[in-house]
Amino acid sequence: MYELDAAITHAINALAEHSGAVDFLMIWISAIGVPLLVLSVAVQWWRRTDRPHTRHVLVAAGLSFLLGLALNQIILLFVHRIRPYDGGVTHLLITSSADPSFPSDHATATFAIAAAFLLHGMRRVGFGFLAAAAVVTFSRVYIGTHYASDVLGGALTGIAAAVIVRAAYREDTRIDRLITSVL
Repeated sequence: MYELDAAITHAINALAEHSGAVDFLMIWISAIGVPLLVLSVAVQWWRRTDRPHTRHVLVAAGLSFLLGLALNQIILLFVHRIRPYDGGVTHLLITSSADPSFPSDHATATFAIAAAFLLHGMRRVGFGFLAAAAVVTFSRVYIGTHYASDVLGGALTGIAAAVIVRAAYREDTRIDRLITSVL
């Protein structure tokens, strides 16, 4: 299985360094993709249409994001995978990272947001976030910082977090009305 993962990772990373513009774009997406998605979620707080439901989904997306990253920290207690550039699989386009490779926090964060929107019935916005999540996670493999399975594992962690939040944080409860009535 490792051979397949390394081959896919290497094939994606081999696309790098053929176009300076594409490399710049992938590095830029990797660096600011998550902050841009978080900002895109936050600005919707003042959206006029179906405000209570939208705000509930925004809170659920934030909780999914945080839970996903917390789950990653638990996984890191047991899994210490080296980065693909340290294993000679990829060529790194950015500065190296000191933390383990699996799972990808970028994938977890972006897929948690997309899954939260989709699970709460906001399909158009959710599919937009899903497309953005795919581009951000692709960029992480492209620039050489993750194996393909790292981003797949991160995506699954983010989706699992959104499912847990969907089950635990119910719409129109007292705490939901309190949180969503702010501002």
